Amino acid sequence: MRIRSAVWLFLLPTIAVSLALDGGQGIKASAPLASWRDNDAKKAITEYVLRVTDEKSPDFVPAPERIAVFDNDGTLWPENPMPFQLAFALDELKRRLPEEPAWKDDAMVQAALEGDLPTLLADHYKGLFHIFALTGSGMTTVEFAVRVRNWLATAKHPRFHRPYDQLAYQPMLELLQYLRDNGFKTFIVSGGGADFMRVFSERVYGIPPEQVVGSNARTVYELRDDGPVLVKTLDHLFVDDGPGKPVGIHQFIGRRPIACFGNSDGDLQMLEYTTIDNTRPSLGVIIHHTDAEREYAYDAKPKSSGKLVTALADAPKRGWIVVDMKNDWAEVFTP
Repeated sequence: MRIRSAVWLFLLPTIAVSLALDGGQGIKASAPLASWRDNDAKKAITEYVLRVTDEKSPDFVPAPERIAVFDNDGTLWPENPMPFQLAFALDELKRRLPEEPAWKDDAMVQAALEGDLPTLLADHYKGLFHIFALTGSGMTTVEFAVRVRNWLATAKHPRFHRPYDQLAYQPMLELLQYLRDNGFKTFIVSGGGADFMRVFSERVYGIPPEQVVGSNARTVYELRDDGPVLVKTLDHLFVDDGPGKPVGIHQFIGRRPIACFGNSDGDLQMLEYTTIDNTRPSLGVIIHHTDAEREYAYDAKPKSSGKLVTALADAPKRGWIVVDMKNDWAEVFTP
């Protein structure tokens, strides 16, 4: 008996590890939102998912209609001290400036190089999107993707000293997987550039590139000697932010979402479109940045983008869940 007991004690750690790694069986099945504290926010989310996926429930929603949309910056990963795409664009500006003398006379380029974020963010982020377009045009989509991959492989966040693509919020990664495990189709709907996010969305979030809706400009087709290419231009910029988000959802998804996750007033219209007078039971969730120690604390006065005033004030009357990052998340980033 003692020998058998000793063998079991020896095997228990191995069994525990294998359960944890089991694709959807062991620990994952019993604790789908392990990094969420057992507070009201987690309870409201899980109760909603149970209601709309239970075929016996009056609130049951068929799987094809289970569309969940997520903002990216500030919702799935940080946007301070600046949006990650802006960090990429700044590095690209500095690298390419000697090759682009005309940029020296561009007021927004000068603002970017001087770190003048208020100028870039004024007039609904007009300068910011101009910089995104400038550093992401005049090349093929493949060339742009290579530049983004190279940057992600070398650049690190100035505060957390980790590669940018290793800073996705662990609770949100768990939420994405939890929704997909329950028949939801998850989309990114973000003001960031669609081509930028499509480089890493599947690897980081499990969201394939065809389920990424973002800002974009006109792309043109060319048949070159080495084959067909798509070339990015500066023409007809579509900004997928604010009122543009419901428009982007209609154009690129074609179904009204039943669940929406955002963090700023830029997500207000997407929250409204998802939850107001929806014929299906709906869920609106706001990630409130309240944790200065583990991440950042801001709402009305962010360091860069991510202002949250109107949506936060509307949350109680709209029934939107406000996730308090400090109190509702046991972990912020993957340890």
